[in-house]
Amino acid sequence: MYNPFLKRLLDFIASFTGILLLSPIIIVLIIVLAIVNKGKPFFFQSRPGKKERIFKIIKFKSMNDKKDEHGELLPFEERITGVGKFIRKYSLDEIPQLFNVLKGDMSLIGPRPLLVKYLPLYNDFQKKRHNVRPGITGWAQINGRNTISWEQKFKLDVWYTENISLKVDVKIIILTIKKVIFKEDINSGKNLNMPTFTGNN
Repeated sequence: MYNPFLKRLLDFIASFTGILLLSPIIIVLIIVLAIVNKGKPFFFQSRPGKKERIFKIIKFKSMNDKKDEHGELLPFEERITGVGKFIRKYSLDEIPQLFNVLKGDMSLIGPRPLLVKYLPLYNDFQKKRHNVRPGITGWAQINGRNTISWEQKFKLDVWYTENISLKVDVKIIILTIKKVIFKEDINSGKNLNMPTFTGNN
């Protein structure tokens, strides 16, 4: 009963309510980031969702588009803006994903959607993470986020897909709020992003 019907219903209600309540913050961030990022407050990127269906994820833009002499984007730590550091510190860059949840591309809780280029690199076990909608936060995010290895992250993601319940989702939401408040495992500083996944040995 909870999965998938009730979970999707709760996602819709929660995301719609969240957008309404956070609309003042959303409007302010759009204005500030439009100024900082030269008219580009949002970041869009293709990500695989449930059953590996590709969708466009939306986040607040925390990095500029500066490139080196070869036309390649500079490293993450050299492109993060001052405002970008702030919104990542408090996970404000994730707010626009509520629109992805409202649309049905994502869930509030689920494995984080990774890069499309990783799809051919997964083994059969790791592919199970795509049996459910990806989430804004998830079991791996409250159990280490970017401080754990890819292998650990995938094991946590698959565990969630096989143990979805209202009780588990409520626990994840509570612990996510705690981590945001105390800024635990947040994408900032030297651990801005996970290293690139290059496949399995």
